Amino acid sequence: MTDETKKQETEAAEAMAETLANEPAAQGEAAPEAVAGPDIAAIEAENADLRDRLLRAAAEMENTRKRAEREKQDAARYANAGFGRDMLEVSDNLRRALATLKQEERDAAGDSLKAMIEGVEMTERLLTAAFERNGIREITPEPGERFDPNHHEAMFEVPGTGQPAGTVVHVLEAGYRIGDRLLRAARVGVAKDEGGAQNGGKVDTTA
Repeated sequence: MTDETKKQETEAAEAMAETLANEPAAQGEAAPEAVAGPDIAAIEAENADLRDRLLRAAAEMENTRKRAEREKQDAARYANAGFGRDMLEVSDNLRRALATLKQEERDAAGDSLKAMIEGVEMTERLLTAAFERNGIREITPEPGERFDPNHHEAMFEVPGTGQPAGTVVHVLEAGYRIGDRLLRAARVGVAKDEGGAQNGGKVDTTA
């Protein structure tokens, strides 16, 4: 091997070594590709939206629960309304039977008739007590009370009473309510408007 050949081989080896030595440096000098960070504003907006939806859902669930509870209470409170309304006729007939009996007739009645009268009276009292236990309350307006269309039903007008028009002067039948609902209006007679200038002598049932 000549000196010239050795020189060429040495130069080639040195060039190769220099190339290998420079490659890592070149790779290290290359700028890494930028990595995008999270969008904080978008995340916060999404969290706020989710929180709003959660609060709305919770409020709706609470309203549904309260509504169901009210309906349950109403169902229990007014479950006997239909039966109670039917039993009012029984109560009315018992009262009518007792009202037809005059005091002198009662006093002159024999023992058996007195016992029957007492039985009717006891039945009427038991029925009234049953109404009370089931939340059914009597509405009995007093004479001179102002007519109330929410609780009274005017059956006729009475002239010459000296009372203001629309004043209750006679009670035909007591009214009843169950809870805060009207079961039956009290049936009454009211004082007639003698002047009739404003309403033609008719009782004002809208007061």
